[in-house]
Amino acid sequence: MDAGEARYELVISVDARGSGQYSDAEKPLMRRHVYEVLETAFAQAGVGRNAVHLEDRGDGVLISVPGRIAVARLLGLWMTELHEKLRLDNRRERRPLGLRVAMHVGPVRHDSEGICGDAVNLACGLADSSVARHLLEREQADLVLAVSDSLYREVVAPGGKFIDPDRFAPARITLKGGEVTAWFQLPGRPAPALGKQSAPDMSPATPSGSPAADGQDHEDEDGDGDGDGDGRAEYRAGRDMNVFRDTTFERSVHIGHTIGTDRRKD
Repeated sequence: MDAGEARYELVISVDARGSGQYSDAEKPLMRRHVYEVLETAFAQAGVGRNAVHLEDRGDGVLISVPGRIAVARLLGLWMTELHEKLRLDNRRERRPLGLRVAMHVGPVRHDSEGICGDAVNLACGLADSSVARHLLEREQADLVLAVSDSLYREVVAPGGKFIDPDRFAPARITLKGGEVTAWFQLPGRPAPALGKQSAPDMSPATPSGSPAADGQDHEDEDGDGDGDGDGRAEYRAGRDMNVFRDTTFERSVHIGHTIGTDRRKD
């Protein structure tokens, strides 16, 4: 009877890392793994699979949880079980599965095709943000969690079972709907070092002929090296690349790898 009316629900957006790197034959296995870790976590947290709305997003899953289920249970116990299942599974995986999870509570509208609304857009934007992508890659983590500022203040900050606000770090990011504050956590680790996050989360296309900094996946879905918008360049420096700016060397230096055993001292 209330189809189409807004209901305040927890929205969870789940995206798999580097889905474009999987072949057509590998993608069904990756998708099966995503559903397996999610459903195992729901079972361990005591949340019935039929109690939540879940819809497939190809390389991820969109979930809404009704208000009768405590948000703290999902933020605490469910996230803990999700991380533990993923961590144990990845020990035996040739290509470890990485997940970006984002949460926000707000008005959600249901129809015969699924869910929609600003709350859904925000959760999806946080999971897809360059900060979430960068953290997952930089830390070689299994899982990164992003929560909206309102969810952090109302549920995370007071703390609770399996919820430690000191393990979250804030970042100011720009999504399609505008600039927002989000809070990021790497489950099982201290609060991540984020620094200043001022670049928009809509990466420009790489110009033809531009050098690839580290040879990693630079598809749109996994791009996270954005410019600052003030004329400065941002590089992802790998093993064979060194970046120096406004640097004065007071003596001769050696830059690069030392080959062989004849190592001269400067």
